[in-house]
Amino acid sequence: MFASLTTKLAMRKVGLSSDALDFTSSKPNNGSVPGLDELEESNSGWPAWMSTKKLPLTAQAWLSPAPPPVPVAECPKPGDLAPLDRDRQLTFGGGRPVIVLFLRCVGCAFAQKSFLALRDLAIKNQGKLTCIAVSHSSRDATRKWVDILGGAWNVEIVIDEDRAIYAAWGLGLGSIWYMFNPTTQIQGWKEKGWLGIKVADSLQRTGSLRPSATGNGGNTMGAAGTAEAEEGPSTVLGNKWQQAGLFSIDGRGTVIWAEKALRADDVMDIRAAAGVLGFE
Repeated sequence: MFASLTTKLAMRKVGLSSDALDFTSSKPNNGSVPGLDELEESNSGWPAWMSTKKLPLTAQAWLSPAPPPVPVAECPKPGDLAPLDRDRQLTFGGGRPVIVLFLRCVGCAFAQKSFLALRDLAIKNQGKLTCIAVSHSSRDATRKWVDILGGAWNVEIVIDEDRAIYAAWGLGLGSIWYMFNPTTQIQGWKEKGWLGIKVADSLQRTGSLRPSATGNGGNTMGAAGTAEAEEGPSTVLGNKWQQAGLFSIDGRGTVIWAEKALRADDVMDIRAAAGVLGFE
């Protein structure tokens, strides 16, 4: 009696009816699996405690993200016209040269080095050179990270949570080797500028855990993000697998220098990107 009751309770716990394993039933065989189809139709899915949303934000950044809404294009080469992204967040050809830095992710020590070098360049060449940093982390996470680093100053920040701009410029997700090669692992242990946990803790204290609202806000910290998907990992801190990149564009909108990260620890060569434009 107790064994039977225990079995029924256990089956109900996982969402199966009490006769799900009753193979002597006279129910017609229409190709369905008794109990299993009812479980799927109930839309119960995984238990709540197994959801990726229950993981820390810093852990979710390691999971495979949803693909960008547009195919990842070929990386532009010197001599190509600067790519146009879907929402035209980046525009060129207005007469002023531009350097665009695509960050790996918020909290990354290697992205921090690239960003700080770009900021120094932008301050030194204010009014003569436009410097843009593109982040695929949320607006709040990016703002917090930039604030910790001392502010954006003369660097324009563009938010691209769905990674449509990254895709337009040929920047997709890295391979296993991109992330776990020996050089990257050694450099990762040496670095001290990992701020992901600090940013995540701040967001949790303030309740700023949702991705940026949908809409095109232009080349500012409040630029377009994407609504959070119901399933899958959070995009608030971005994704560790995203490739970084750096591009120099002249005043006519032509790419004259391009660099795509080959490893996760690659620090973008800001000095070289500025040098081809005639800046130091």
